Amino acid sequence: MLSSSSNVTMSVAAIPAEGAARHGDLKAITVNGQSTSYRQLWDETRAYAGALRARGVGEGDRVAVLIPNVTDFARVYYAVLSLGAVAVPIHALLKRREIAYMLEDSGARLLVCAAPLLGEGAAGAELCGIETISVLAPGDLGGTRLEDLAAEATPIDTYLPRRPEDIATILYTSGTTGKPKGALGTHVALLEQANTLLLDTIDMRRGDKIFGGLPLFHTFGQTTVLNTGLRVGAQIMLLPKFTAAGALDLVLDEDIDLFFGVPTMYVAMLEAGKQREGKPSRLRFGVSGGASLPVSVLTAFEERFGAPIHEGYGLTETSPVACFNHVGRTPRPGTIGTPVWGVEVEIADPAYPDQIRLLPRGEIGELVVRGHNLFAGYLNRPEATAEAMVDGWFRTGDLGTKDEEDYVRILDRTKDMILRNGYNVYPREVEEVLISHPEISNAAVYGVPHETHGQEIAAAITLEAGSALTAEAIGVWASEQMAAYKFPRLIEIVKEFPLGPSGKILKRELVAQYAEQAGQPS
Repeated sequence: MLSSSSNVTMSVAAIPAEGAARHGDLKAITVNGQSTSYRQLWDETRAYAGALRARGVGEGDRVAVLIPNVTDFARVYYAVLSLGAVAVPIHALLKRREIAYMLEDSGARLLVCAAPLLGEGAAGAELCGIETISVLAPGDLGGTRLEDLAAEATPIDTYLPRRPEDIATILYTSGTTGKPKGALGTHVALLEQANTLLLDTIDMRRGDKIFGGLPLFHTFGQTTVLNTGLRVGAQIMLLPKFTAAGALDLVLDEDIDLFFGVPTMYVAMLEAGKQREGKPSRLRFGVSGGASLPVSVLTAFEERFGAPIHEGYGLTETSPVACFNHVGRTPRPGTIGTPVWGVEVEIADPAYPDQIRLLPRGEIGELVVRGHNLFAGYLNRPEATAEAMVDGWFRTGDLGTKDEEDYVRILDRTKDMILRNGYNVYPREVEEVLISHPEISNAAVYGVPHETHGQEIAAAITLEAGSALTAEAIGVWASEQMAAYKFPRLIEIVKEFPLGPSGKILKRELVAQYAEQAGQPS
């Protein structure tokens, strides 16, 4: 139970509980035309929590959640948190061995899995001897249905109080090397993030319709859309599976007010938007994060949809937002804005990994963060935690600069920077140039080993529909736009990019594909 030495209590589960009291009849979540009010959401959450409690779930237990972007994600997520347990959301596209790894690593006592995902989910749970409970399953499918358990159980009265520093979530990061690490999110970090976003960062209002296409198992969608949206009394318009056409229809036909997405979503929306040129949008603004947004995409989106894009920056470990182009100020394209309220973002010398040596304004270095938004460390990985957390600062691994007005620019991941003939090449800079070509829709630039130059610059490129551009023509054009040490010599035109769970382009997979084709070790 809660320690008697701590008088302060705080729980993320207060979000749906308070929502029921303050916004009871308002629509909280809508999926495929079916809406759930704030009062219904909390009643159904309490029933689910009662069922899980009857199944033995209590304080500190880890419960894995394998559910796509449907209302049951919110019901189960908040039910787990209301019991003082820890939610472990799992990526909906993982296979059974990957699922089993996260279940074992997190110490989950059971898995709540949506029926369409039972094939891999239940198999993964079986591999490590963990019970599976389903949601959304038809009655004749068999197995244990949470809906049936909830109908028989006594709903909880309210959520269990937690200490601010207690763990609320374990979110697995898709690290560039090794197996994913479980980042420990605290109640205070998650709640303070929602409060900070609403009070000082973005203009989200009660009754706003929020685009819900970001995956809820990921920190971006979970914190900025689900928790923050429900905290203020907005209506979250969930899209179970992102497609450009589905997203465009939702935005235009349902009069979405705020669009949250990653750059690949914005590129897809622009392409789809050409098919419905005459239809205006009601968007007030868009929010972009997860990766750098090309300035040309930002400009084109504002022209087509009449809404500015405010770019921000963060990581799972920062809950996630650390910097943002605050709404109310004109966004500065090419920057990730300024630090959010109460959070410090500085530039440190990457040459000293064991200590924080801050650099003067304007110098290039590694972004470091400290503040109320930091995670509590990596689960069962003290060495990785010690490497990431130095002198109270979180080392992000991202290279950037900070100017005299506190605006921060990201140049690249420290691991992504290319060293060609002794010159530093920042992929983002090259990508910006490539995407400025009217027939190039997106680009991913990465380094590959080279005997003479140390590294060579490679680019995977997608083209606008109908373009007949060749790799050779792109190479010639690029050589006229950039210094000789910067432009890509190795160009491949692709139909699509390998994407991570949040929609980020996975450059490590592009590197591995190149190595395989070249017969090199990756």
